[in-house]
Amino acid sequence: MTDISDIRREYSKGGLRRENLPDNPMALFKQWLEQAKEANLTDPTAMSVATVDEQGQPFQRIVLLKQFSDKGFVFFTNLESRKSQHIALNSRVSLLFPWNSLERQVGVTGVAKPLSMLEVSRYFMSRPKDSQIAAWVSKQSSKISARQALVGKFNEMKAKFAEGEVPLPKFWGGYLVEPQSIEFWQGGESRLHDRFIYQQQLGNWQIDRLAP
Repeated sequence: MTDISDIRREYSKGGLRRENLPDNPMALFKQWLEQAKEANLTDPTAMSVATVDEQGQPFQRIVLLKQFSDKGFVFFTNLESRKSQHIALNSRVSLLFPWNSLERQVGVTGVAKPLSMLEVSRYFMSRPKDSQIAAWVSKQSSKISARQALVGKFNEMKAKFAEGEVPLPKFWGGYLVEPQSIEFWQGGESRLHDRFIYQQQLGNWQIDRLAP
């Protein structure tokens, strides 16, 4: 076994105090996301989405957050993908934003609800054309013989849609994750990290500090 237990550092970039927290967690999320963008983090909108299959086996993957509001967090995907199959069986998911260089994490638990065709179409039409074509090409999570088969299919579809708009695939959509809890984690010195969790209570947000 390779011992890497000596890899450690001190967390000293900031703190989080109860008196500075807004009543609405999305206000703090927006502030932290803006600061992640200003810090030029690579993929500041990247988040891990965790789902569970029918055997209770958890799976995680990184996707990009595309929209957010007081209603929740939006991402888009192939509706035949493994994550979508899991959501169809169990719509409870969790999200994690790992802003490591800022010594911050945001964890979300909630319920994933399908977006309307209108919402999906509006976003799909805003994507670069090659991204639209790629959505037609990949049967997400399925086994393929080689990368060249994927590239060949992409070139075929690119020629097919060379003229005019790329239509929205029936198997492509998105989800709104309606949050039930949102936890903000800020690294602290001597491992005394600051953790606050917002939880939905009868339509309001209850805020509690958690031990590190």
